[in-house]
Amino acid sequence: MEIKEINALYEQCRTYRRFRQTPLDHDFLVSLVETAHRRSSGRNGQPWHYYLVETPETVAALQPYMHWAAALPKEIGTPKPGEQPVSYLIMAQEKNANPFCYVDAGIAFDTIAFLAISKGIGTALLAAINRAKIAEILKVPDNQEVTFAIGLGYPAHKSTIVPVGTDGNLDYYVDEKRDYYVPKKSLKEVLVLK
Repeated sequence: MEIKEINALYEQCRTYRRFRQTPLDHDFLVSLVETAHRRSSGRNGQPWHYYLVETPETVAALQPYMHWAAALPKEIGTPKPGEQPVSYLIMAQEKNANPFCYVDAGIAFDTIAFLAISKGIGTALLAAINRAKIAEILKVPDNQEVTFAIGLGYPAHKSTIVPVGTDGNLDYYVDEKRDYYVPKKSLKEVLVLK
């Protein structure tokens, strides 16, 4: 794959918050976890466990414990019934995980999001979640703690990168169709050449 093709996929690799209610292929979801698990892990600690939630009943049971789009009013940023993810991957770390575990989580999430969008599947990484309630629903063992949720589904809206305005505000926003716009700094603002 050429770098231009990779960059084009990353342009689409945004956070999505509304999804079509089309089921996802089970084997593909399992392959996302398999690939993410095989990626780099600090000191090879491999502290992450992935709970794949696919049944509509369990997905629905988790919905009240997910908090979406902190930069937007709840009625705009939170998916309504019929727009919610069709699957979740819940990431739980071992309680004795080494200090590199959050780097591992970032690598894993990036892998999952990139591979998902290569098949037209959108993702949302959620950290503002009710960890205790999710652990209870999924019967997560005591030696693990729920840390992140990844919502998955075919996007039902657009998410577009735009330049940062003259006011420097980095908050994402939506238009009247509830499509998202995500301000990103220019390359010259973040790249230092020496």
